[in-house]
Amino acid sequence: MSDRYRAAASMYLVYGVVYWIGGFYLWRHGVGRGSTASIVWIVLGGVLVVLIPVLLRRRYPWFERFILSRRDFARLMTLLVVFRIAAVLRVVVRGDAATVSAPWGGEISYRVGGAVFLVVAALAAVMLARAAWADEQLP
Repeated sequence: MSDRYRAAASMYLVYGVVYWIGGFYLWRHGVGRGSTASIVWIVLGGVLVVLIPVLLRRRYPWFERFILSRRDFARLMTLLVVFRIAAVLRVVVRGDAATVSAPWGGEISYRVGGAVFLVVAALAAVMLARAAWADEQLP
């Protein structure tokens, strides 16, 4: 059972890093820039990218006693990732012509960037759901 949580934590870490780097890259290119709140979100996002996989990877009695069980936490994270998928899917389907310069030169559209992120987010959601809703194994 804990292997499922380890796999979910690892995939969430990949999801979080991709999401954080993408958001930071967009911010560096002027998207959402100009407010203190945007810097707060970038810092908070970086903390969550590390904290959430740590909480999923193994049991912490203090966390399970006072906040949520690891199973319920994985369920909550699954739902939040699914909501993020829905938001990104709107960008991909909308077909907005907005672009940002690509690190390797040229431009990349929001639609293409969103599609790549959609794949990573879907994999994270599947791994989280697998850990959260799997049958408990009895000792």
